[in-house]
Amino acid sequence: MKRSPKSLLAVAGVATAGILALPAMAATPATISEVGDAGGDVVPSCPSPPCKAIPRTTGYQVKVGDARAVDVVQADGRIVAWTITLSKPGPKQTAFFNQNLGGEAQAQLTILRPGHKLYARVIAQGEPVKLTPYFGQKTTFALQKSIPVKKGYIIGITVPTWAPALSLGQPGTTSWRASRGKGECNNFDTQSAQTSTNNVTRFYCLYRTARLAYSATIVADPKPAS
Repeated sequence: MKRSPKSLLAVAGVATAGILALPAMAATPATISEVGDAGGDVVPSCPSPPCKAIPRTTGYQVKVGDARAVDVVQADGRIVAWTITLSKPGPKQTAFFNQNLGGEAQAQLTILRPGHKLYARVIAQGEPVKLTPYFGQKTTFALQKSIPVKKGYIIGITVPTWAPALSLGQPGTTSWRASRGKGECNNFDTQSAQTSTNNVTRFYCLYRTARLAYSATIVADPKPAS
């Protein structure tokens, strides 16, 4: 049966009404979190003795007191910035570190995908930053390009030379790991910093009573709400 133009318009009107009656879909606002910021006292050593720094390695925090998985990403998202708290070593201390640990202080954020037996793969890295101008400050660096991360990834810090961002005198339940192999935990002359993506290395060495003073800002992926 051939329909008249009026009947076709009526059908179209009913269809449009049905579409308008559908519930609107809204997206849940994205949440912002700081991975690695577990609170507590994170004043790095220097210039007061003992003046120690993070030396030539890639590391991440394992525990802070009773808090575990401190540097583990809890939800898929993107890293947009990272923060580091630096002490202010004196001129002689700075010269000593520069001479013995390969040059001027610098660091960069490093994203790790953990594997078995303390192995991890470098998934991505932020831009390396020279730290000397920021000694004595807590400084946040915005990434030139945000880094996508997945739940379970580890946010580490890579220090190819040295960084005065090591807080000492923490409880025995506070510890961090470094990308050094068995028998190399006190060998700071050997370069173990992971400066290339896709590298696989073992984070065998565990250092207790110390804390790495850095964190990363993550914007979680928004989830659609029905």
